Amino acid sequence: MLVRCLYASRIATPLATSALDEILEQSRRNNPTRGITGLLCHTHDSFVQVVEGGREPISDLLRSIYRDDRHQQMTILLFEEIAERRFGNWTMGRVNVESINAAVLLKYSEKVALDPFNCSSQAMMSLLMELIATGSIVNRCTS
Repeated sequence: MLVRCLYASRIATPLATSALDEILEQSRRNNPTRGITGLLCHTHDSFVQVVEGGREPISDLLRSIYRDDRHQQMTILLFEEIAERRFGNWTMGRVNVESINAAVLLKYSEKVALDPFNCSSQAMMSLLMELIATGSIVNRCTS
């Protein structure tokens, strides 16, 4: 059974680009064997990630992220059973939300700065789908 999980967390301490690259490399190394695909968005102070895969592998991943000291205030925004993947082309894609067009952010949130803790899960998913459609994903690694 496939599931999709969308979560947000606060970045515990400012992360260097190398730390973000390490997170992505770890995801790209581990996710294919677990059947996990997804997309990681980040700002200077938060992560928003959508992951898809089997129920147990996703649950294991979420437990691991919850214990990871780089994350604080992890909040599940959406957890649902799905018929098919939306993010199946990436072992893990990456988007720096601060580098996207302000008009795109305003389309889905109250302010130009994205606050995933004050945004509906539907709006977040729509934003992610638009980022895919507009080619805003960087460091893309196909599965």
